[in-house]
Amino acid sequence: MVRQSVLSTYDGVRSQQKTPSEAIVFVQDLVKRYKKSSKNAVDHISFEVASGSLFAFLGPNGAGKTTSISILTTTLAPTSGTVRIAGYDLATQANEVRKHIGIVFQKPTLDLHLTAEENVRLHATLYGIYPYRMTYRMMPKAYRDQIQELAEMLGIADSLFKPVKTFSGGMKRKLEIARSLLHNPDVLFLDEPTAGLDPESRRRLWDYLREVRAQKGITIFLTTHYLEEAEGADALCILNHGHIVAKGSPQQIKDELTQSKLLLHADDRESLRAELQALGLPFVEEELFSISLANQQMHKVLKAIETPLTTVKTFTPSLEDVYLQIIRQED
Repeated sequence: MVRQSVLSTYDGVRSQQKTPSEAIVFVQDLVKRYKKSSKNAVDHISFEVASGSLFAFLGPNGAGKTTSISILTTTLAPTSGTVRIAGYDLATQANEVRKHIGIVFQKPTLDLHLTAEENVRLHATLYGIYPYRMTYRMMPKAYRDQIQELAEMLGIADSLFKPVKTFSGGMKRKLEIARSLLHNPDVLFLDEPTAGLDPESRRRLWDYLREVRAQKGITIFLTTHYLEEAEGADALCILNHGHIVAKGSPQQIKDELTQSKLLLHADDRESLRAELQALGLPFVEEELFSISLANQQMHKVLKAIETPLTTVKTFTPSLEDVYLQIIRQED
C-alpha cells in the first residue's frame, strides 16, 4: 500500500489542476508487457474519463483490466504510455496522484477484530491524513466530524463502534468506501465492489454510491462483472486480450452493434410469411418472425401487415447482450 497525505490547501490545489471540462483520467497509448511474456498484457490503449462521471471498465478474466487498474492506482509501473489523473502525470508525480484517488479492492482489507471507527482511524494514521490518538474522543474534531458525516451518508452511523466481524458483507463494503473517501479523493476506483453481495445489499450499496457521487462530485471508476451495473454508466470501455474493443456510452455501443427487433406471430403462419416477403421485409423465422428495426419504424411495419397477429413483441438488446456479442467476435 502507498502513503497518502492531505494538505491543508488540498481543495485549492485540486481546483488549480483541472477545469470541469478536462478529463479527470487521461490514458494515451498505454502498454504493459511483463518480463518473459511474448505479448503485451495491455496493448496501446487510450481513453478518457470525464470529471464527475461514472465510468465502467469491462472485460473477461485475463483481458487486462487488473493490470490497467494496477497501473492507474500506481501499484504497477507501465512499460510505456501516458497517464494523467487529476492533472498529475503518473510517471513523474505518482505521490500527487495517490493523494487524489481512493481505492476499494475486490478483496476486503478490514481488520475484523477492530471496530469500524478503529479501522478508519488506523487508515487515517497510516496514510498521514490525521495524527494518531488512542481513542476516538482524542482525535481531532475535523476527523470526528468527517467520519460521522460519511457514516451517516452510508447508513452505518449506528454501527460505527461495533466490531467489524459483526458486519454483513454490504456493511463492510460501505465501511471500505467511507474509509477510501476520508481524504476527499477526486477519483474513487471500485474493483468489483458488489462481488459476493446478495441482490438487496447490492441495490442498497449502489443507492449509497449514487448519493456519494451526487454530494461529493466524485468520479467513480468501476470494474464489474455485473453488466446491469454498467448500464447506468456515463461511459465505458470494453477490454479484451489487452485491447479496447469498444468504448462510448452504453446506448452508443448498443446502437452501433445491435438493432432492436420486432417479434411477430400469427395463427396463419403461411399468410404472414408471404406478406412479409411481398412487403420486402427481411425476417428470420423461428418460433416467432423476427424483423430488424434498424431501418424500419415499428408502427409503419405493423400498419402494413394485414394478417391477424397473435403476438407482437419488441426486443431491445441489453448491454449484456452486446458485451457477449463483442467478446465472442473477438475470441
